Amino acid sequence: MAVVTKKKHTRKDKVNEIIRAEDTWEPVGHTPMPEIPDLRNWDMRLMKTYKPFYAPMCDLCCFCTYGKCDLTGDKRGACGIDISAQQARVVLLACCMGMSAHGGHGRHVLHYLIEKYGRDYKINLGDQINVEAPHIRTVLGLKPETLGDLEKALEYVESQLIHLISSLHTGQEGSALDYESKALHASMLDHVGMEVCDIAEIVGFGFPTSVADTPMVDMGWGSIDKTKPTILLVGHNPVTAVPIVDYINEHGLQDKVEVGGICCTALEVTRYSSRAKIVGPLSRQLYFVKTGFADVIVTDEQCIRTDIPQQAAKVGSAFIATTDKASYGLDDVGKKEADQIVRDMVDNGKQSLIFDPDKAAEVAVKVALELAPKRKKELVTPEQVPELAKDHKLCNMCSQVCPNLLPVGDAIEAAKNGNLELLAEVFSKCIGCGKCEQECPRHVPIFKMMQAIAGNETWKVRAGRGPVMDTEIRKVGAPIVLGTIPGVIAIVGCSNFPEEISEIADIVDEFAKRKYIVVLTGCSAMAAGMKKDKDGKTVYEKYPPAFDAGGVLNIGSCVANAHITGAAMKIANIFATLPLRGNYEVIADYVLNRVGACGLAWGAMSQKAASIATGCNRLGIPVVLGPHGAKYRRLYMSRKEEDDWTVMDGREKKLVDTEEPSPEHLITVVESKGRAMVTMAKLCIRKNDTPQGRQLKLTHYIGLHKQYLGTLPDDIQLFVRKASDIPIFFKKEVMAHLEKVGWKEKPVLTLPTLIGTYPSEVPIESVVH
Repeated sequence: MAVVTKKKHTRKDKVNEIIRAEDTWEPVGHTPMPEIPDLRNWDMRLMKTYKPFYAPMCDLCCFCTYGKCDLTGDKRGACGIDISAQQARVVLLACCMGMSAHGGHGRHVLHYLIEKYGRDYKINLGDQINVEAPHIRTVLGLKPETLGDLEKALEYVESQLIHLISSLHTGQEGSALDYESKALHASMLDHVGMEVCDIAEIVGFGFPTSVADTPMVDMGWGSIDKTKPTILLVGHNPVTAVPIVDYINEHGLQDKVEVGGICCTALEVTRYSSRAKIVGPLSRQLYFVKTGFADVIVTDEQCIRTDIPQQAAKVGSAFIATTDKASYGLDDVGKKEADQIVRDMVDNGKQSLIFDPDKAAEVAVKVALELAPKRKKELVTPEQVPELAKDHKLCNMCSQVCPNLLPVGDAIEAAKNGNLELLAEVFSKCIGCGKCEQECPRHVPIFKMMQAIAGNETWKVRAGRGPVMDTEIRKVGAPIVLGTIPGVIAIVGCSNFPEEISEIADIVDEFAKRKYIVVLTGCSAMAAGMKKDKDGKTVYEKYPPAFDAGGVLNIGSCVANAHITGAAMKIANIFATLPLRGNYEVIADYVLNRVGACGLAWGAMSQKAASIATGCNRLGIPVVLGPHGAKYRRLYMSRKEEDDWTVMDGREKKLVDTEEPSPEHLITVVESKGRAMVTMAKLCIRKNDTPQGRQLKLTHYIGLHKQYLGTLPDDIQLFVRKASDIPIFFKKEVMAHLEKVGWKEKPVLTLPTLIGTYPSEVPIESVVH
């Protein structure tokens, strides 16, 4: 009688099947495809040192029909929740929204490319990249080889999301710390989703890879040739942008139609075509739309003004929406012939929803060609401004609603009298929200007036390059870990800046000339290019594009953020030879304790920025936020010397109290450009720095503190382990301070680790390789 062998159906069996566990490229670690509880102990260990700090924007909970519930003081809501858990719940919600936005973007791209090329389409990131997907390798334990493998990774992310969202329901989680652990989990998954998305775009659309010196592209509204039909792309998803460029090229219209973009679609389309233009970051969206320079506006998803159809109609721009995430109540006209849609738009002013990217591209180009000759494109001149402002009365309602409290009312009053200087200053700090114009009781056209002082200057931005190359990691791994390259500075996120947009360029310049490695993405990558030095060069023209000391790199759009955190993972893998496969705790522990990196989200606005930052935090990378970042409601902060800074000495296998708060915080808010730079330099300090590396890092920390804050840091004693750590240039001053505060020597470790300091299945031997 034949013996029937039953196929196993445990989750472990299913995971092994998905990740092809029998492949021997690396041993499978302890947490392949982790579920919510699997990395909970790592999160709790992080939050033991970096305790959540909550700053509620509201003391009420309005989530269910028991409410509104007052959560002030020790009060709890009708469901039993307290204010800390409610704030953490809102943080998890934001991180799930951010992760879903990137994941939805990736799902759309994958669906389009799989339909076009099939699931077996091979992943090839060029001859300089072998570790193609550090997040997918580390989190899932899968080495992706095809678009189908990327789909498996995304399906895993989606399967986790349903459990995370479930925990937000009334009568579920009651612990702030467990909500935070779930937020960390969601945000780790966000980086997986971003990696899926950007790799798919690189292989499917032919974006740059295995190259540092990508083309320079033009940026600024002045770079748009207003005499040509102009298509403006707004959003993040290149699935429609790429066919528009293809249609233009196929019909020989390269010199007849302008294509420009705002937000990350601009970065994506310029990775595909260096002839495309970057109009600017999110903060310039409303301004440019209101100029009416765009003959056709095409939107996809994320960070688009939700009233953009109305704004387009006001200035006579045609409008096409292309995704199910943002359909604006428009009629789906996708089943009509392209020429019929064109007629409806040109003759009747109809706005259209077209899900088919190729049809949307054809319609956009044809409408632009027909409409452009019929439209006038003129900016307001300085001489016209007083007439536009003639009805203004100084009530300051505009200034009161401004998120940056800019003197808008005073600027309009001065402009009414012919003085435009203050209006120019306001524009340089404007985040483009439009609240001032909406609030004005006399309907003064503030944004229209700004056309007179915005100027037509153009800048250069290097096209997004995608992943950091393995060859670059081999070169800089040791200097970064030992501290002789003082740190990697990642400047990412939105353009909700507290001051002039040029501050980003100032920060990039300061760190690049100090030989940090500076990487940028998203709106911050654009903003970095919006300032020229005395020689007329932007930071992209001034500094080399390599991932090396003093390099300035545009990695790409928001989804390219995965390549920044992925570079930290590659350092652990390529330099330290730690296996990535299903080995998240070991890799995150290595990054936290040994890789001097720090993120800056100076203008963070969106839920995507929240999940990006929180994903960095779980991986052990600190993040600094600008003042508006306090509105995210939660920080992860230590209390310096009051906290326990005990780690395991991985070589001696014994606990050591280092007495050193490094890195001091995982996510914190600062109020000024100077304070941000000082904090970032400090947050690049790591316990394993060599004496030479620590000297270098303290040289920059002290130098920046004295340059921008005017004094020696009052906590320098916490970061001097031995006298050999003291920078020679500041030795006399530092020694006097150390003597005054009663400084004592601290232990120096070459292999600090948190593994072994909390309950974990990962053995201490895993960190020694």
